[in-house]
Amino acid sequence: MASVTAESIKMEMEMFGMDCQDESILDKMLEQCLCNRLQADELMAEWVAFSTTKNSLKLSMDTLEQFEHEVLTKKSKSKHSIKREDPLNRTRDIHSLQDLIKAEEEEENLLDSYSTPAKGSQKRALTTPEHPHSKRSAALLASPGLLLSPASFSPSATPSQKYSQRGAKGEVVVTFGAVQGTRWAGRKSPGSGLQLELLESPEDTLHCSYKYMFQRLRDVRNVLTEKIEELGESLRSNFNIEEFSPVSLPAQDSITVLGQVCCDSNGKLNAQSVLLEVGPEQGGQQVSVDLSELREYSLFPGQVVVMEGMNTTGRRLVASKLYEGVPLPFYSPEVKQEMDEVPEPLSVLVACGPYTPSDSLTFDPLLDLISIIVRDRPDVCLLLGPFVDSKHEQIEKAQVTETFEAIFMRCIETIVEGTKRFVPQDIHHHFIYPQPPFTLPDLSKDQAQRVTLVPDPCTLLIEGVTFGLTSTDILFHMSAEEISCAPGSDRFSRILKHMLTQRSYYPLYPPVEEVNMDYEKLQSYGQMPLTPDVLIVPSELRYFIKDVIGCVCVNPGRLTKGQVGGTYGRLLIQRSTSLEDGKRVSPCLAGQVVKI
Repeated sequence: MASVTAESIKMEMEMFGMDCQDESILDKMLEQCLCNRLQADELMAEWVAFSTTKNSLKLSMDTLEQFEHEVLTKKSKSKHSIKREDPLNRTRDIHSLQDLIKAEEEEENLLDSYSTPAKGSQKRALTTPEHPHSKRSAALLASPGLLLSPASFSPSATPSQKYSQRGAKGEVVVTFGAVQGTRWAGRKSPGSGLQLELLESPEDTLHCSYKYMFQRLRDVRNVLTEKIEELGESLRSNFNIEEFSPVSLPAQDSITVLGQVCCDSNGKLNAQSVLLEVGPEQGGQQVSVDLSELREYSLFPGQVVVMEGMNTTGRRLVASKLYEGVPLPFYSPEVKQEMDEVPEPLSVLVACGPYTPSDSLTFDPLLDLISIIVRDRPDVCLLLGPFVDSKHEQIEKAQVTETFEAIFMRCIETIVEGTKRFVPQDIHHHFIYPQPPFTLPDLSKDQAQRVTLVPDPCTLLIEGVTFGLTSTDILFHMSAEEISCAPGSDRFSRILKHMLTQRSYYPLYPPVEEVNMDYEKLQSYGQMPLTPDVLIVPSELRYFIKDVIGCVCVNPGRLTKGQVGGTYGRLLIQRSTSLEDGKRVSPCLAGQVVKI
């Protein structure tokens, strides 16, 4: 499935004579495409059909919400019902056959790459022996900007015209806090030293690679059971619940049960397919849940909840009350800060890959980001992958003449002078979650002092302020699975609250197919040790900065969006132990999301 962008949606709209300049509408339509697995032309066809039946309905955020509720949600349900009714259906249309043929051709090309080509063969022309580096290319490597020249590792790459011709450079698209008059440059005295460390102790930190793909189902089950028991104990003590009842025993009185939300099939969760799976202490069974009596709810597969309701038959729980999770406390330093020791605000820049446009392997966006770093000199720069994007067309077609690791190392060598922190998620790295940190043995002593390589996910302590980081797109994954009946709330805030109350950087179970999860390592290294002051959650979905139950959550967006430029984020942080009206003061003074 080809990637959908706001630009492709806009082009489809122009084909129907529709002109839309409102970015929020385009972002909403992009979100609908991603969450419902639709292409831009498919979404527009559905919208035109829908608006025609509604007397040419005008395109707006309200009508898009109506369209999503009346068309897309029902369409998604019908797809899953068809799959359940006819699981052995082998009928294929011409498009699926073409996809199969294309897949077979790609497989043949892959096999050809491991064989010696015949003399005069034109296949697999883009290999290192046929295209050796010239002396001129070697001379170009002395310049940091030319170090990432596409000619150095991809003979077919050309600069992206759409990226170079982009508009609105430097435009601020999101603001948070008191940004007026804010100075985003770093401290005047950078040599004073910066305190940065992983919050967890060394034995609780993922610091090296490990063997994976050796999971037993019994071990996964034990991890899930332990999660249910731990979160259940916090819910029991917080809401003063005496005990949890077995879920499968008929009862004429209201009961309180603890369990994990799951779906009754392999399809998408909906209000009619919710099951509650309990731990071994309550019988280890599943029961169907009726949500009709709940006024509000927000559920996703893998969520640990407590439900109160009637279960007269032992086979169906009619829920009347829902208890959600409880967040962990915030970080509290052991040594209290004196009033005359208030430090200067800390400038933090956050950017997330990909760092190349989708139509070229040029790293122009990354070089533009470096120029911004050189100009503003932030105290900390948090760079999250991917640096070498596995979904890039030229990467998928193997149109490079160097290894992915070699390309990544060139990126590091280029940006090491202007950056401070790295979080991995790259094609050349371990394809597993949680991910160990990168290993860069060739860095000089000076570079090693200024570059910190951390695992994904992790919790950092920077000058007394805690940062939670993950480069996996958990927002997108949970947006496609969450169901809700919560008038007046937005989806992003609900999902972020779920992450904080479930105390996990990836609370979804089962995970999406593209995430190779190691559950024992997730239990050890993927849980939140506390509620972070700042949570960085980069996503394909719309950028934002939000305060969610006291935690400042930031989606800086991607540095590139298709063939055009994307966004990055910047924050102004200051540790504070003071209280206002007995409430904690957020250390995030101000924040912005800016177009590259």
